[in-house]
Amino acid sequence: MRNNRIGAYLFSFPSLFLTLVFGIYPIIWALRYMFFDYQGFGTPRFIGLDNFARVARDTEFWHSVWNTFIYAGGKLVITLPLSLILAVILNQKLRGRHLFRAIFFMPTIFSASVMAIVFYIVFNSYNGILNQYLMKLNIVSAPIDWLGASFAMLTTIIIAAWGAIGNYMLLFLAGLQSIPDDIYEAASLDGVNPVQRLWYITIPMLGPVLQMIIMLAITVSLKGYESIMVLTEGGPFGKTEVMYLYLYKLFFPLTTTGTSVQNIGYGSAVGFTTAVIVGLVTWIYFWVSKKLNSIY
Repeated sequence: MRNNRIGAYLFSFPSLFLTLVFGIYPIIWALRYMFFDYQGFGTPRFIGLDNFARVARDTEFWHSVWNTFIYAGGKLVITLPLSLILAVILNQKLRGRHLFRAIFFMPTIFSASVMAIVFYIVFNSYNGILNQYLMKLNIVSAPIDWLGASFAMLTTIIIAAWGAIGNYMLLFLAGLQSIPDDIYEAASLDGVNPVQRLWYITIPMLGPVLQMIIMLAITVSLKGYESIMVLTEGGPFGKTEVMYLYLYKLFFPLTTTGTSVQNIGYGSAVGFTTAVIVGLVTWIYFWVSKKLNSIY
């Protein structure tokens, strides 16, 4: 029995060590510097709650919060319905369904940064592939600035949704395969059409899985910033600046824009505020879903 315990400790030690070093220690480190004026060099100077007062007055940060909700909401509106529809279609006994599942899931394998570089080639305003085809087909007479002020947020939302659909499709598939076929057979005997079957049978039966998927999608969307950083760096004019990108710039200034100055103390306060916002949104979602479950 003792040998089994030692073996369990040895196997869990690497995971525990990495969690402590790269997870818990950075959080403690950041919590300490929330109350200091510290730019990464020199001696930290204790300033109390001044960093949080600055957060409250920081219009650029709160603008990034607003952009985050637009970005996350747009991504959810596109991703979840399409993921569910694809899952329902590919859950049928169709020829080649396993191949199509793999194709739709493949974008989730690539990192967001690599995916953004590829899409930058597609959406480039001057010599992008999309503009070239639109002009050849005489759909547009001049190149569209997809990454400009008018379309940048929409473009980043579409790219983020494209990368996430396959992942949530797989989760929906797992939930669909747990629904007994007898229910669908009985419904078809009663003359239920596909839309009614989806709305009155599939979605209610997916209740617990759907709740988990929506929670996961909300948190991931609120924390997304990698593809935006590669495509626009938060521009133009802050149109695509989101919370975690703003936070990233405080710790790791982007030299290409020259607009960010490293400020670890203030960045720690912004990071704490950002974590509270994400946690609050998640708590509200759980509270609303719990109330809905009690009603229905």
